[in-house]
Amino acid sequence: MSEIADDLDIPQLGDALPLIASDPRWLPVALADLETVHADHLHCERKAAQSALSLIRSYPEQTELVIQMARLAHDETRHVVQVAGLLSRRGQQASYDHGDAYAAAMRVHIRTKEPERLLDRLLVFAVIEGRSAERLGLLAGALDDPKSRDLYAFLAEAEVRHRDIFLSLARDAAPQCWRARAAELAEIEAGVLAEHPILARIH
Repeated sequence: MSEIADDLDIPQLGDALPLIASDPRWLPVALADLETVHADHLHCERKAAQSALSLIRSYPEQTELVIQMARLAHDETRHVVQVAGLLSRRGQQASYDHGDAYAAAMRVHIRTKEPERLLDRLLVFAVIEGRSAERLGLLAGALDDPKSRDLYAFLAEAEVRHRDIFLSLARDAAPQCWRARAAELAEIEAGVLAEHPILARIH
């Protein structure tokens, strides 16, 4: 079960973010170098927690955002522990973070003035969570080790919930335009993926 409290009323909003499917070549590349994928995944979870906390730093006056981001950051931090345990079971040491060109390319499209900046940060984070959910789900369906498979299935479901938390906050922040902007960013993400090399990484 997710560590995010069950009393949060988070609707299913994924239809507002129509992400394209990953290139079918990604999964064989990832499975051929799982050590790199797992090492990258550790940092993806860490950076997801940091992104949630960054929103608290930027918008401390927004009580609902603060509550949900604090709980989401806790959730993501627990995932860091779980992925670290996976690395340990495999006898693998964590590696340094080599950056994430995909996430950086998406962040370029965050507008700089408020309130558009808040909306775009929430939606870009939702896009990243949605892509993570898809790829973790692909791994869960392909891994041989039952413990790894179960972990990735659990984490994929958690990322869907996280995506919907960001979308719910975006809806509340900009009720009139959040869906249109979400669709724009989904289209932008498709272009980013088309230009992005296929790597043994989560993104």
